[in-house]
Amino acid sequence: MYDGDVLAGNWRRPGKGKIPKVPAEPDLVVEDADSGFCGAVVACDKEAVTLEDRFGRRRLFPLAPAAFLLEGRPVTLVRPAPAAAPAGPRRSASGSIAVEGLRARVARESRIYVEGVHDAALVEKIWGHDLRVEGVVVECLEGVDHLPDIVAEFGPEPGRRLGVLVDHLVPGSKESRIAAEITSPDVLVVGHPFVDIWQAVKPSVLRIPAWPEVPRGVPWKEGVIAALGWRVEPADAWRRILGAVSTFTDLEPELLGRVEELIDFVTETSS
Repeated sequence: MYDGDVLAGNWRRPGKGKIPKVPAEPDLVVEDADSGFCGAVVACDKEAVTLEDRFGRRRLFPLAPAAFLLEGRPVTLVRPAPAAAPAGPRRSASGSIAVEGLRARVARESRIYVEGVHDAALVEKIWGHDLRVEGVVVECLEGVDHLPDIVAEFGPEPGRRLGVLVDHLVPGSKESRIAAEITSPDVLVVGHPFVDIWQAVKPSVLRIPAWPEVPRGVPWKEGVIAALGWRVEPADAWRRILGAVSTFTDLEPELLGRVEELIDFVTETSS
């Protein structure tokens, strides 16, 4: 038998040693005790925390005492302590040593081409610092079909090299047949096996188990969005994907190695 009503009283009133304080670190999953909204922490300031649920919906909640449940137990979320200054040299998003006080180098004649604006945005986010150090400009092909014409117009030669990153460069694909037409020693065409650059982002970064399989005949981006239940336009989906990426560790090795290879190739000979 219990002494009295176990549900009586205000269980959410913070008491000394009873309701723990938990830093609202990114990706911590909690439930708002009042509304039942459950999600991962994506942002936190001194007054409120933003949670994102598994459907991508976000809500803002005040940092009230005992306002959240962590693994079913009431907790008080608090703003995380500022991160300590890292020891040693600062690293860029690609993992290279960052150049402090960088002023972008005058652009080389050599160039790197990628297939589209999404590819360019991802390369800039991770390798932008490195590219400015080396003075390398990234441009868009707007489709691999234009590659032979772009190479001819560019006029590659020693000191004026062209590196090209191609999506879905696998044996037997259209992309592989077009790439085989390029024979200049001053052009390097490399690629990754993914249908689209979206797949180069690790699924775990987006808190999904895997990239969905899209049936033939269905536009790939739209098929992925539908399978994930995101209910957004492709441009909004890409902003969500790109926003989840912060360092090279968020990307698949099949892309990392190819971009590094291209940067090495176009910077090997000074212009």
